[in-house]
Amino acid sequence: MPKLILIVDDSSSLRMVVRMALQRAGYDVLEAHDGLHALEELEKIGRVNLILSDVNMPRMDGITFVHKLKAHPRHRFTPVVMLTTEDQDAMIEKGRAAGAKAWLVKPFDPTQLLTAVARLVQA
Repeated sequence: MPKLILIVDDSSSLRMVVRMALQRAGYDVLEAHDGLHALEELEKIGRVNLILSDVNMPRMDGITFVHKLKAHPRHRFTPVVMLTTEDQDAMIEKGRAAGAKAWLVKPFDPTQLLTAVARLVQA
């Protein structure tokens, strides 16, 4: 059964590129345009195997989203990879403190992305 991955990013073109890479690798994909939308989608579908989230988004940013996600018992152990243009150590530390397992900087290498996803989905 394919693993389900949620992509959370306000850029529809970025979501499309990531979705295509993930689908080619055999994953099922769900999309959300910001943290609030992601929480709404998770409420509907229940559980995903991994989440890829941007940091800078309207309505609810990625760090706030991860905090809220990890506060929910059903999603506490869901691995989150931040996929963002943010590369400052302070922001990366905020992401880790919130519960992110990995941090990839855009523009990203699809092979690197798929390697991180495969590692965390199996964990």
